[in-house]
Amino acid sequence: AFAQNTLIPDQNFEQKLISLGLDTVIDGKVPTSNISSITSLDVSSSSIKDLTGIQDFVNLQTLKCAYNQLTALDVRQNTKLTLLSCYANQIKNLDVRQNKLLQTLECYTNQLSSLDVTQNTALTDLYCFENQLTSLNTSKNTKLNRLYCSDNLIGSLNLTNNPLLFFLNCTNNKIKNLDI
Repeated sequence: AFAQNTLIPDQNFEQKLISLGLDTVIDGKVPTSNISSITSLDVSSSSIKDLTGIQDFVNLQTLKCAYNQLTALDVRQNTKLTLLSCYANQIKNLDVRQNKLLQTLECYTNQLSSLDVTQNTALTDLYCFENQLTSLNTSKNTKLNRLYCSDNLIGSLNLTNNPLLFFLNCTNNKIKNLDI
């Protein structure tokens, strides 16, 4: 039997895994057994361009990858995530529809033109300001407490299904219709 490896093409990501004691040498891969049980990972401010390999962190509940140079982030396999902090990158697409346990999503200061949070019914905190969102549907986010969606291109916002909302910042949008 031989060890199953997870490919880590980004050297800065692998270097961060080495500094966290999850890997030993930069060789483009990490033993999957070293990462599959990890529940929390912080690789913020590490000059990472590509988080390929994150899909094998199958038990991840917290992922912090802010202040990197990510243009994409695939967390579809990370179904146990409750906190995703990926702000201050250049992410254009973020699919969180499989992350049904997500409670906090910090995806602000990216280049998102759309964000589907209709499957994230556990969501309490959504920070999606400074993107290029043209719409935001929070009708299924009945547990939402905080919504920061300022500095986007949102035309209307219906918050009638968000009875627990106690903080809202939706300034600097194109809102013509705000239903609370």
